Amino acid sequence: MAIEEPRFTSIFKSGSFEVRQYAPMLVAETVVDGDMDEASTRGFRKIADFIFGNNQSAQTGGSAKIAMTAPVTQEPQLEKSEKIAMTAPVTMGAANNTTDSNMAGSNKWRIHFVMPSKYTMANIPQPKNADVKLREIPGKYFALYNYTGFNTKTQVQAKTDELVAWVREKNLKALSSPQLSRYDPPWTLPMFRRNEIMIEIEEVKSFN
Repeated sequence: MAIEEPRFTSIFKSGSFEVRQYAPMLVAETVVDGDMDEASTRGFRKIADFIFGNNQSAQTGGSAKIAMTAPVTQEPQLEKSEKIAMTAPVTMGAANNTTDSNMAGSNKWRIHFVMPSKYTMANIPQPKNADVKLREIPGKYFALYNYTGFNTKTQVQAKTDELVAWVREKNLKALSSPQLSRYDPPWTLPMFRRNEIMIEIEEVKSFN
């Protein structure tokens, strides 16, 4: 079954690294406590509950099922900052190249799903659970690192460190903390799993 993914244009790609320009999108998100795995499970369940029917349709007044999209994204939430940065695609915020890259040690996360492109804030069903919020996100640029396999804390932190180093090497201006996007269900074999670490960056029109 084809699953809708966020729209983007690839600006530059080199091996596992890529720079993308994402189109504006609408996301359903929630903030949860716990380590990376606990937060992912807890956040996924809350948003899945929303898209599977715990909502109120703007048109009919009843509930409606919203199609699942990929990826599911989670990003660490820093207690010292109230700014929340965009993630892309169960697609895990913001100061130049001083980005906090401690993914494995975070205990608060924002989890979000990108909503199908047919929806706007005017026609999407509204969440009944106050913990789930809808938010419009403008178009953004991201640097990312693609990889396969399981997302252990050690693995995620290692890939995050590689992306942070690449962003600095290419003199890109980071605008957010890293985030983790997972594209596949948990029963997918490790070698077929699509994962991405993403960092929002300043606008890039060309790449040398």
